Amino acid sequence: MKSLRLFSLFAAAGLVLVSGCARHQSSPSWPDGVTRVWVGPDFWANRLQDWRIRNGHLECLTSRPNRNVHVLTRDLSTERGDFALSVVVGASPELIPSDANRLGFRVGARGRFHDYRDNALYGHGLDVGLTTKGSLFVGKRQAKLPGPAKIVLRAALENQGVRLSLKGEPHGSRYRLTLEAGPAGQTEPTVQVSLDTLSAEDLSGNLALLCDLADGGTEDDSVAAWFADWEMSGSKIAAHPERAFGPVLFTQYTLSRGVLKLTAQFPPIGTQDDWSARLQVQKQGNWETVAEAPIDSLARTATFKVPDWDASADVPYRVVYRLAVGPGQKQTFLWKGKIRKEPWEKDEFVLAAFTGNNDLGYPHTELVEHVREHDPDMLFFSGDQIYEGVGDFELQRSPVDKATLDYLRKWYLFGWAYRDLLKDRPSVSIPDDHDVYHGNLWGAGGRATPPGLKGYEAQDAGGYKMPPEWVNMVQRTQTSHLPDPYDPRPVLQGIGVYFCQLDYAGLSFAILEDRKFKSAPKRLLPQARIINGFAQNPNFDPKTESDVPGAVLLGQRQLDFLRHWGADWSHHTWMKVVLSQTAFACVQTLPKGARGDNIVPRMPILPPGEYPKGLVPAADMDSDGWPPSERNRALREMRRAFALHVAGDQHLGFVVHYGIENWRDAGYVFCVPSVSNIWPRRWFPEEPGKNRRPGAPRYTGDFEDGFGNKITVLAAANPQKFGVEPADLYDRAPGYGIVRFRRKTREIVLECWPRWIDPKQGKPYSGWPITIHQRDNNGRKPVGYLPEIRVTGMTDPVVQVLPAGSDVPVYTLRISGTSFTPPVYRPGTYTVRVGDPDKNRWETLRNLRPGAKGGGRTIQVQL
Repeated sequence: MKSLRLFSLFAAAGLVLVSGCARHQSSPSWPDGVTRVWVGPDFWANRLQDWRIRNGHLECLTSRPNRNVHVLTRDLSTERGDFALSVVVGASPELIPSDANRLGFRVGARGRFHDYRDNALYGHGLDVGLTTKGSLFVGKRQAKLPGPAKIVLRAALENQGVRLSLKGEPHGSRYRLTLEAGPAGQTEPTVQVSLDTLSAEDLSGNLALLCDLADGGTEDDSVAAWFADWEMSGSKIAAHPERAFGPVLFTQYTLSRGVLKLTAQFPPIGTQDDWSARLQVQKQGNWETVAEAPIDSLARTATFKVPDWDASADVPYRVVYRLAVGPGQKQTFLWKGKIRKEPWEKDEFVLAAFTGNNDLGYPHTELVEHVREHDPDMLFFSGDQIYEGVGDFELQRSPVDKATLDYLRKWYLFGWAYRDLLKDRPSVSIPDDHDVYHGNLWGAGGRATPPGLKGYEAQDAGGYKMPPEWVNMVQRTQTSHLPDPYDPRPVLQGIGVYFCQLDYAGLSFAILEDRKFKSAPKRLLPQARIINGFAQNPNFDPKTESDVPGAVLLGQRQLDFLRHWGADWSHHTWMKVVLSQTAFACVQTLPKGARGDNIVPRMPILPPGEYPKGLVPAADMDSDGWPPSERNRALREMRRAFALHVAGDQHLGFVVHYGIENWRDAGYVFCVPSVSNIWPRRWFPEEPGKNRRPGAPRYTGDFEDGFGNKITVLAAANPQKFGVEPADLYDRAPGYGIVRFRRKTREIVLECWPRWIDPKQGKPYSGWPITIHQRDNNGRKPVGYLPEIRVTGMTDPVVQVLPAGSDVPVYTLRISGTSFTPPVYRPGTYTVRVGDPDKNRWETLRNLRPGAKGGGRTIQVQL
């Protein structure tokens, strides 16, 4: 049929049909002869599992609303100029002919936070294209075409495809858009429409292809629509080749005791692509392959392990990978980074800690820039690297392959935000509840939640809702670069473990799994009527009734690990740090009588200086304040090593001095604030804390939490009206933690930073920085002191104090200097071991009894 040249005015639609032809220019596209879920490094697909490329076509595999694919390496600039877009689009005959089923372009897509990655997730722009009923649309305006034109377009859509062309050009102070449509291969368009009411501001931002099928009509996994030959040109289109994402998406690494482990994260590659990658390092100007690793078929990770790593200098590295780009053709891609020199010579070791990586404020650009200013030596992500809803769109829990793609899209967002920090420094990431698609997780040793249960019922019953192979996939993405686990036996269902020891530059980190072994309270406390970790029975007293036999927190395997780790000060360790998902206390307040924390997002945020009324300590069994006895067992093991605890998950940033039998008799915990805080917990107890420091806020001091645990609060980054926009992001007190470990003085400096503050110019949250000493992490009051030990032949030896006849240390510590007067906390006879664990040289002093400090008793030790 001849093309129809229509010139009538569609006044109601605000559109004018005109004639014309767009010019084209080659642009990033999809290769022939390649089938792959991932659509390529130049693109971002929403959702990942809803798209694939096949033989030069981009195919949408679902007929649901608002599916789109953004080009990352091109956008519409803010400069005045012209542009032209063209694509061939086709649709399944099964799609319902409807003006609510729309195919075409999204132009000028912009989110709230002025970044192309945010644009690709949440960008709103001008949607332009063709409906499956055969109508053209520009935004909300629709041109009702004559019947013959609709017939032509509808037939072409279901067969060879329709060529859609969009041209934009300045028109006075505004822009004129011209949209053309006609059967693919036809030299002239069937119909054309134009719109003259757009500003230059309307036409800047991301460019995307749109498959918006609100009325649907096809089954999932069948081809609902397809696109081919996407072309773009014009002076208004800006090229950004540096924005390409993949095929090596990001890397994470650790270096511990001379063993490098590095994990490279890949997208869902295809059968034609390489299924292994190489790790190369630069030596004397040449690149040398030091490891090769397969790519896991589910997690899409390649983990390299290199023993005997020389950590005496910075070492450039690159991950080398070959991706299919056509029939029998592969292109080599590189991802480069640096394995840092192990910083033994630094007097101050800097740890940056994060939690709660939701997507309000994504991609957290200012936070990443401000963290870079601290130049941390290590990064710690304590959990909730993803939330179920990040990146928008519905959650998919089954089947496993699609649920994996659903998770990976969210995990890729994490790496997309932090990859420039991750590539050049060691990092620890450990999954928490939301990472495995739980609101709260009581892992119960790895069992499956009872079949047939959903929501809170499944969650409160304990165990994992998702299949074990999926859980293991999540763990591989986040933890496969960690040192090998201390006790690698899997838990129930074959779910793997990752709790381990990481020794780096004299700091020894115990990495724990808070949730995996923890009991479900509902099973143990039926009288409490637990929902989501909160007792619904108003007569149930958590302080007196929640600590029941059989309740597990870390489990015996992790307690055994802590015992071993606390006594191991080899590899020149001078500081011990525990890293876990959350704090061993419940530091949150709720209104009196509240039976859950669903009210938290709706609680008012007050101006500075105002103090809310009627809030009391909560008893949330998702916190590691429960179960109390098991919490205390863990703290005793940590206390033996003078270990600081760094954690997250609670959304609220705080520092607490733990108490077991008495206030302040254990160590300190720094719970860092959420990167993006959608659950703004607060600590505003009605009764002021006891023994507060002079001038300290009333929410500091000695308290009992909701389970009766003794806690001393030193600082809390409570939500408040900070006067910074956007208020919905910043008033919830988001941020990150910085911990500085000082080698010479053994001081530990804790800093809680707002995400919007430039550390070169501003200060941390009120109440920080807080400086403690390493030995403050064992807060017991001595009953006496053993004789002073004076060492010759070695500086900074390790001292271990044991009750006579016992192999369980009271504590182990690498002292600073050559003399130490060991405190003890009970009367009796003690054995002291003094030595160098790296050379296995020890002197043992027996039958020592405590006396007064400074009593003149000394013992000389020659090493």
